[in-house]
Amino acid sequence: MLCDQPFRGDDDVVRNGFDFVEEEPLKKMFVGSCENFDLNHNEEKGFGYNNQRRVFGRDCLLEDFRRIDFERENSDLNNDDDDKHGVGYKQRRFFVRDCLLGNVRKNVERVLEVLRRDGLELDFDFRVVLDELGIRPTWILVREVLYAVLREVNCGNKATIGRLAYKFFVWCGQKEGYCHTVNSYHLIMQIFAECEEFKAMWRLVDEMIEKGFPVTARTFNILICTSGEAGFARNLVVKFIKSRSFNYRPYRHSYNAILHCLLVLNRYKLIEWVYDQMLFEGFLSDVFTYNIVMVAKYRLGKLNQLYRLFHEMGGNGLSPDFHTYNIILHVLGRGGELCKAVELLNHMRERGIEPTVVHFTTLIDGLSRSGHLDDCEHIFDEMVRIGIIPDVVAYTVMITGYVVALEFEKAQKMFDKMISRGQIPNVFTYNSMIRGFCMAGKFDEACSMLKEMETKGCSPNFVVYSTLVTSLRKAGKLSRARKVLRQMMEKGRNVHHLPKLRARRYRK
Repeated sequence: MLCDQPFRGDDDVVRNGFDFVEEEPLKKMFVGSCENFDLNHNEEKGFGYNNQRRVFGRDCLLEDFRRIDFERENSDLNNDDDDKHGVGYKQRRFFVRDCLLGNVRKNVERVLEVLRRDGLELDFDFRVVLDELGIRPTWILVREVLYAVLREVNCGNKATIGRLAYKFFVWCGQKEGYCHTVNSYHLIMQIFAECEEFKAMWRLVDEMIEKGFPVTARTFNILICTSGEAGFARNLVVKFIKSRSFNYRPYRHSYNAILHCLLVLNRYKLIEWVYDQMLFEGFLSDVFTYNIVMVAKYRLGKLNQLYRLFHEMGGNGLSPDFHTYNIILHVLGRGGELCKAVELLNHMRERGIEPTVVHFTTLIDGLSRSGHLDDCEHIFDEMVRIGIIPDVVAYTVMITGYVVALEFEKAQKMFDKMISRGQIPNVFTYNSMIRGFCMAGKFDEACSMLKEMETKGCSPNFVVYSTLVTSLRKAGKLSRARKVLRQMMEKGRNVHHLPKLRARRYRK
């Protein structure tokens, strides 16, 4: 939501402190579709099931079996009288789930080991080995194997890893009793995209359509990421709009599905073009459409057009929703227009929409970016006065604003207040504090803060380490910087990012 990316730690490209802060209080409101997961966002490295990120690893498997459990609960299997062993239904259910999970993990590891051998040994036929192991493809197995392969793609192996993944994909498709899903096609397509095998990726799209699978918003998302030129991207949009096999649900129409994907990818100019095409084709805008286009107008600096769209909504009989007001509040905050923002908050109440902590935090974020810290404090205090409890994001936004303004004592006081009121700092809060200590030359406090967050169960990400290491190097404290790097390596965190830190060492 707000301020969910901390300082990057690369001072060479910074003009002011807010260059370190993700300016995304708008876009992420719309990332609610399961078709738009970032399949590559993971801080762990490893070609294996146990190294998969939580979203698509164990948690995802557990969710699948929760669905299975729900179906069982609504069947005649929930009759405890049938339990001859005296074990309750829930205990039996969890036992079955754990057994299934264990079998899936074991088979995924087996398949990955066989694929490794196939990539290293000549005259090795992985098909024969998998058959001898008795591996039978299931949609869960295929999904987890392809996720593992996708995570491992890098510059050194992309010439071969795509071929291995596709061989496994073909082998599964040839097995009796198994049929690929749209999800498995999307995964292999994304592997090809990461490996820059674009012709193979497009062949899979044609194959998917020929076999009767619908192309979805996720299909479009994968393909548009590979379209560098604006002309090609526009042709792709037109192709999807005209495609009868494009399943744009749950969006109202195909244009909304495409606009959403483009927003996630920051393709703001293309959003403008698609919106114009939508109007030309006679499609009507809904609130969702207006919200996306207004974000694009804001990003492109076209504030007059943004406000025109906002007023046009009401003229077309559409009522602004939670997200619409959030967008406008952020824009007003960035412009330092506190009075207008307060008027808008009062207008929301009159329309029956009670402002939440998200709205106040969005306004505070905008005001802090425009340097109006006094106004930020006023809005923060007002939020508390009317009974809205600030959350970790609200506190982090305030702390970041103080750090950027070099108000380190106020940042520390806000951090202490946050702790005293029961809010637990997250990795972004800690990163802002660590950067503040580094800017003030308090490197002992910065290193202590790093240890504190680890003892409290908050794992530092690469940005935290980068912030501290870069600051130590710039201050000439090379031995301490190397010590932090060693700690990072010993803990096995963000090791694949080490080349970036080493490259920055020699950068001018």
